[in-house]
Amino acid sequence: MAEPMFHPQLMDYLDGLVPARDEVMAEMEAYAREVRFPIIGTAAGYYNYILARITGATQVFELGSGFGYSTAWFARAVKENGGGGVHHVVWDEDLSSKARGYLGRLGYDDIVEFHVGEAVETLRNTPGKFDLMFNDIDKHGYPASIPVIKDKLKPGGILLIDNMLWHGAIFNAEDSSDNTAGVKLVTEMLTTDPDFKSTLIPIRDGMIMSLYLPIGK
Repeated sequence: MAEPMFHPQLMDYLDGLVPARDEVMAEMEAYAREVRFPIIGTAAGYYNYILARITGATQVFELGSGFGYSTAWFARAVKENGGGGVHHVVWDEDLSSKARGYLGRLGYDDIVEFHVGEAVETLRNTPGKFDLMFNDIDKHGYPASIPVIKDKLKPGGILLIDNMLWHGAIFNAEDSSDNTAGVKLVTEMLTTDPDFKSTLIPIRDGMIMSLYLPIGK
């Protein structure tokens, strides 16, 4: 894997600007460090929270939710926006169980709906449309997820996709791996699709933020 994209001092500085979290969130961050689980990180989590608050999101769908760290930021925003729902989706029963524990302790039982299964298919089969979606599935699966996302995202809704700098691998012309190809292709799709207005935020490992404004709708 490539070297980190940004100097550790910068990452520590950005994380240090985030207001103190409660003890459960701090415990989740410590657990991720201990087991080297790739959560989105403090600064990126707070960015997602602020974006959800700005947009007034009340219906959020996550594709690939881990043990619930990113979910917690979205659930906090939804609760402060007046209530609604956040869908947490993972393949793994153990991860889902761990997420239920953490998010229950945070008081989000009435906001988060838990799914165990393949994320894109779960989205396809979940009724309704969503104000905001967060995509953090296997990177090779990013491009194929976009048509389903477009069908389920409300006009004016926000799509966030993580790991869009992919630890610098996107700059390596010799890297032909499926995951790197997936990141490159979905970036091209979102920045050239007239239904999206997209920008890449260079926070942590890069996050694309796409505003969905479908033509003719």
